[in-house]
Amino acid sequence: MSDHFEKVKIQLQQIKASREAVETEAAAEEEQLSPASVSPVTADVSFADRKSGGRSRSKTRSKADGQTQQVSDLIKPDPLGLCRVCNEPDLQIIGTGRILRGNTATNGHVESCQTQRDGKCERHGKEDGSKVAKKRRPVTVDISKAKTSLVALKLSIRQLKWKEFPMGRRTACDIYWHGVSFHDNENIVSGQVNKFPGMIEMLRKINLSRAVRTMQELFPEEYNFYPRSWILPEEYQLFSTQIRLLKDNDSTLKPTFIVKPDSGSQGDGIYLIRDPADLRVISGSQIKQAVVQEYIQKPLLIDKLKFDIRLYVLVRSLEPLEVYIAKEGLSRFCTEPYQEPCQKNLSHVFMHLTNYSLNVHSGNFVHSDSCSTGSKRTFSSVLYRLASKGLDIKKVWSDVIALVIKTVIALVPELKVYYQADIPPGKPGPSCFQILGFDILLMKNLKPVLLEVNANPSMRIEHEQEVSPGVFEYVPSPVDEEVKVGVIRDTLRLMDPARRKQHVMTNTGGSSSEEAIVVKAETLDKEGLADSLPSLCLKEVFPKYTKQFNYLRVVERIAGIFLRFLGVKGTMRLGPTSFRTFIRNCKLSNSSFSMASVDILYIDITRRWAGMLPESREAGMCLQAFIEAFFYLAARRYKDLPLREQVLSMLEVCEGSLEGQGHEKPRPHRSHTNTIPTSAHSSAPTTLNSPALTRRHKDHRQHQTLQPSAKGNTDN
Repeated sequence: MSDHFEKVKIQLQQIKASREAVETEAAAEEEQLSPASVSPVTADVSFADRKSGGRSRSKTRSKADGQTQQVSDLIKPDPLGLCRVCNEPDLQIIGTGRILRGNTATNGHVESCQTQRDGKCERHGKEDGSKVAKKRRPVTVDISKAKTSLVALKLSIRQLKWKEFPMGRRTACDIYWHGVSFHDNENIVSGQVNKFPGMIEMLRKINLSRAVRTMQELFPEEYNFYPRSWILPEEYQLFSTQIRLLKDNDSTLKPTFIVKPDSGSQGDGIYLIRDPADLRVISGSQIKQAVVQEYIQKPLLIDKLKFDIRLYVLVRSLEPLEVYIAKEGLSRFCTEPYQEPCQKNLSHVFMHLTNYSLNVHSGNFVHSDSCSTGSKRTFSSVLYRLASKGLDIKKVWSDVIALVIKTVIALVPELKVYYQADIPPGKPGPSCFQILGFDILLMKNLKPVLLEVNANPSMRIEHEQEVSPGVFEYVPSPVDEEVKVGVIRDTLRLMDPARRKQHVMTNTGGSSSEEAIVVKAETLDKEGLADSLPSLCLKEVFPKYTKQFNYLRVVERIAGIFLRFLGVKGTMRLGPTSFRTFIRNCKLSNSSFSMASVDILYIDITRRWAGMLPESREAGMCLQAFIEAFFYLAARRYKDLPLREQVLSMLEVCEGSLEGQGHEKPRPHRSHTNTIPTSAHSSAPTTLNSPALTRRHKDHRQHQTLQPSAKGNTDN
């Protein structure tokens, strides 16, 4: 046998030995190169055993001689030795840069690996992940409007290995990160923006109170996590009357109230009062627009200090509704030991107000590198502290998640109106998402109470520190960095354009009780987009728990009817003609309710709401006014039913008529009161009626009285 064949045989045996996949003793006597994977120069080359006869050998020898190069000179083992996709042996064709993918078959033949397409070995069905990653361009993020969240945002982008544009970009980016509102950049027609149109307006104190109070009218037990509130100045007389009646009925009661300016933030302008006469005025005559709420007098204390919880919530989409909640949050402590409010300590802001921006100026504020000590700690450290005392922290988390979902459901109807006004159907525009900051207080009985929701929660991961007299500098805050960087990074991961395309919405409502909401630590979401990144710190809560909460989306259905009759794209108000069309199409007029009565109803409600919304310059009926009219029509048509059943029956009539399936008589509705078991810590239905959303129940409001709640703030 010639030296040529001896060399080739030795090379192939070395390849098989390096893989240790086939025993060298079982090597076949006949070896062959597959012609499909060899270049045209060597396409017909084959190897055979001596027993094959001289014909095959001479044929091979003649082809090699005819090409002036020997096969042993053309082919050599690849230095890496293995196919990076399927770990099969490689042969390199010298001078061409081509790799011959080899596989040792059961008969001893070296067979070529099939052609790789899109980083996938077609023969072995294995993917080359590194090749796919190289093909994908990095996600681009415009951070020119990021403002206070810039440092945390930059860290997050670098961890994801995405590309940032600090000065903006002429061509479109995948994601635009705004610091204040959707309108920070008016020229976006594609991509994704981290703000929803109208979110700032919706989360002002007055609008949030109105939205929640509408839900309280329909579902009083489900929405008893929001303190009783009155809107100033329009409800000043009602507030004064109720307080006077309360004191007349029981002179020993001395309730305390907290006043919050409508557009205030960071604790600015907040103060406590015990009598309506203590309300502050502007220019000596007019009360500033604000919300006055009943003060929670018995909060849960740790180390004798009052504290609240800042939880970060991602609204990923409105249609379909997607909500995520961060598994970690912040606990912000007061800096003065708590005492129940009295006339002497009402002005002690470091005792009663948990705002970081206020307490940081206290001499008792403690900056700590530990997550479980100091004036700002992680929420998990507080939960561990409670668990060590035998308290049910799973129930706390369950109640908190329920509070978040219910609050978002209350906000969605108005947000959809804002959304279609800025991005009408059919018009090019970006999709939106937003991180919200929920401020929650735990009562002494562990019931969570919603204080407010922030459209622009601070994402600073540093704090100001005095390094020498009069000299300040920003130093890192480990607690803030641990929580906030993870929230921003994982929000970006969820909004990754490639992930959005692959995302398929599923309706996976859990079991029938709120307790089922809690997820054990060992089963938390371990999904990650890169091996180098930790698991997602954001937990999906909706649509995951759709079955428990979908029945609450009644007002959203009313908003859907409202949007259907707006007519002009980009508007937020319903004109008189559109309102008449709504009445006519839904077949709501009859001999006792003529179209003239419809016009009077429209004018009456629209005028009243125009007075309550002095900043609005757009004429017509807003969504809240339409909801009032809808409630009025439902009460008129179904007088013998409770309000919730009236509204649900009216919705069936309207939706059926619009679908060409009108219902002369409402079908009986299944009560949802017991769909979710009442929390063991939930208050009983209060006898102190919050002021109605509007004057839709005039007779009821004339007899409305204020009485101490059965459990509200006095349970221990």
